[in-house]
Amino acid sequence: MSELKIYNSIHRQKEVFTPLHPGHAGMYVCGPTVSGESHLGHARPYITFDVVYRYLQFLGYKVRYVRNITDAGHFEEEGRAAEDKVSKSAVLEKLEPMELVQKYTNLFHWAMLQFGNLEPSIEPTATGHIIEQIEMIKTIIEKGYAYEVDGSVYFDVKKYAAGYDYGILSGRVLEDMLETTRELEGQDEKRNKADFALWKKAPPEHIMRWPSPWGEGFPGWHIECSAMSAKYLGHQFDIHGGGMDLQFPHHECEIAQSEIAHGEMMARYWMHNNMITINGRKMGKAYGNTIKLTEMFTGENPQLDKAYSPMTIRFFVLQTHYRSTLDFSNEALQAAEKGLQRLWAAYETLQKLSYASDGAALNEELDKQVRTWCQECADFMNDDFNTAKVLANLFELTPVINSLKGGQIKMHEISEDTFRLLQQTWKTYLVDILGVQQPPASSDDQLLDGVLQMLISMRKEAKGRKDYATSDRIRNELLGIGIQLKDEKDGNVTYSVQ
Repeated sequence: MSELKIYNSIHRQKEVFTPLHPGHAGMYVCGPTVSGESHLGHARPYITFDVVYRYLQFLGYKVRYVRNITDAGHFEEEGRAAEDKVSKSAVLEKLEPMELVQKYTNLFHWAMLQFGNLEPSIEPTATGHIIEQIEMIKTIIEKGYAYEVDGSVYFDVKKYAAGYDYGILSGRVLEDMLETTRELEGQDEKRNKADFALWKKAPPEHIMRWPSPWGEGFPGWHIECSAMSAKYLGHQFDIHGGGMDLQFPHHECEIAQSEIAHGEMMARYWMHNNMITINGRKMGKAYGNTIKLTEMFTGENPQLDKAYSPMTIRFFVLQTHYRSTLDFSNEALQAAEKGLQRLWAAYETLQKLSYASDGAALNEELDKQVRTWCQECADFMNDDFNTAKVLANLFELTPVINSLKGGQIKMHEISEDTFRLLQQTWKTYLVDILGVQQPPASSDDQLLDGVLQMLISMRKEAKGRKDYATSDRIRNELLGIGIQLKDEKDGNVTYSVQ
């Protein structure tokens, strides 16, 4: 089996995964800001890194997966200088800030459960680690790379860039950033426009505030993740993940402040999933095109033709490689729904089949092809977690499974070892690694089943009155449209869709 390779955003190339500590893997993924309900765009990173978590465990690593909850506001470098999303939403919803945080944290956890995501090993909150953040800020000040102005503390980006590679992750050049950074409230107290807040003085109306050596205030956005990842994974760890939109400023700033505080690059592999777009435009609250996850599950959004199950959304996400753009459309989701139903039906069929050979000749070409499709799944996952290619191979194997059940392919045409590999591949990759669970039956499936049961009943009645012409006609015409009837030994009739 090939070695696992990960596309490392910081080096812009695929690299063999070599963990810091053999047999162990540490992964930090930026979690949600729980000031509101998660939307479809949030589904992609957490499904993506759930598969990464699952696959690392499958490879035998003992994984510590840390995913934080941002509940201490969310300081915006690109917005008002002291905007706090949690406080703002709490006022609008007439809730205490921590009451609002609990509400949306619970809703986030519920959504992750619907997607079948495994729980992270540790889920720290920003408010639970204010002390660690303050201590880290103090260290950065002591080393001369941060300064305090009237109760706020800023990281000195220009000084850092003089001796370190600021822009190493995003590829941005500091001089260009200084020229293009727009004027924002509070900019006049910074030495340079590119400097970012480590701690922000809380104005009188600011609800969420904590005491610090610089006065009452709240942490900057970036310091939260640096402090929490260092506490639970160490100053350097294996994988840091998140959406591509976090490369700058969030992850770039994390790298800078962590390198000064701890003296080394915080993560060795940086992974970024691409965005979900609608008509080519990024999905986000700023664009007014978000679809909440609860709306996805109920269909109650004007952009939706119908409701989509959480498993359909998971399947939709995994059908595209995580570094490729994923464009939302009802047509794409409905195609994913049908594809998921097809693969799951094949999986259930395969679980019921048992190997029995009459000793006839092996179909060596078919046997080799089936083994190749199965064995390639490991290579695809090792090639930067290419779930899209894994699913493509499972689709290639589906007609083989259906034909084994229907009798078009005799069991002796593949070896018993190949049959066992086929069963193992579907259980391992579809269920264990990709995390797919049984989808709910669609209304179309229920309608088809109802019609077929009626035709099966009519055929049975025809056979009972010895009208074999009608009985054969029903069976043959169904076969002509890809539906095979099979008379079981117990007298029941089953069908399979080819």
